[in-house]
Amino acid sequence: MDYTILITDDSEINREILKKILGDEFNIMEATDGEEALEIMKKESIDLLMLDVVMPKTDGVTVLKKMNEMDIIKDIPVVMISTELSSDLINNTYDLGAVDYITRPFDVKVVKKRVVNTLLLYAKQKKLTMMVEEQVKEREKNNNMMVSILSNIVEFRNGESGLHVRHVKSITEVLLRNFIEMNSKYEYLEKDIHIIGMASSLHDVGKISIPEEILNKPGKLTNEEFDLMKTHTTIGAQMLANNETYKEEPLLNYAYEIAFWHHERYDGRGYPQGLKGDEIPISAQVVSIADVYDALTSERVYKAAFSHEKAMDMILHGECGTFNPALLECLEKCQFEIRDIYKTD
Repeated sequence: MDYTILITDDSEINREILKKILGDEFNIMEATDGEEALEIMKKESIDLLMLDVVMPKTDGVTVLKKMNEMDIIKDIPVVMISTELSSDLINNTYDLGAVDYITRPFDVKVVKKRVVNTLLLYAKQKKLTMMVEEQVKEREKNNNMMVSILSNIVEFRNGESGLHVRHVKSITEVLLRNFIEMNSKYEYLEKDIHIIGMASSLHDVGKISIPEEILNKPGKLTNEEFDLMKTHTTIGAQMLANNETYKEEPLLNYAYEIAFWHHERYDGRGYPQGLKGDEIPISAQVVSIADVYDALTSERVYKAAFSHEKAMDMILHGECGTFNPALLECLEKCQFEIRDIYKTD
């Protein structure tokens, strides 16, 4: 078996006994105290730690605590070794993450069997974990691909570069990351930053239904044309809501919020529903600013591109509608990180 076992015991005799029991089937490493064992685990790949409870410097319980602090206890199975039979001590080591407890004097057959079983169990768990991670990555890759294809179809019809979708996604993620740091009540969104970023790519999906002559009109839209243009929000939301199979998926729910409400404004003067303040989902609020910033700093059929400084001035002084003051503060804080997104194009 190609496994590395770290035997940690201050007694050389005990280490030699365990090495003899385990034989030549394993790659054996040794540590004479807890601190040495911790240093080895920082540098080497260890498959199993056999750990003496009682040692004069750093004892086994302390090692377990430090392994928890280092967040490696879940990756390295620990078999405790001791002559102590106190149930409180044994339970304490289990509570700290040990997977087994072997008492001295050693029973050769028991020690060997427990070590092999533990190694095989953890190897199987690692394999299953890797399989799940690969499946998740593949699913995410496919999701990203389909969202990218659909959003680029929208951009193609809209006469805009596919960069708009990528810019909005990147700005959304930067804004969210900084906004969460500044506002602890939104910490729950931390795990969804990537999902919201991906969902932002579908903010204009409803424009598929808008006539091309309106989408790409170089001049100002008439009132009737603008009313028709505004329907892309409700149409996009309805298109997403029709996906019954995936209605519980966070990606679809965020995409729905964003498509429906990314043109709402904090003072209630947006569309399609005139929502005000925190009635507007934070996902849509963030994408709204990202969308406006990129529209201002990019060339369109009806306008030239504004500079970063001019775009910031227009957004902060309400020339593009009213936004959440906390989000505007966040925008100011991370504006140069957002500006740098465009340097990679």
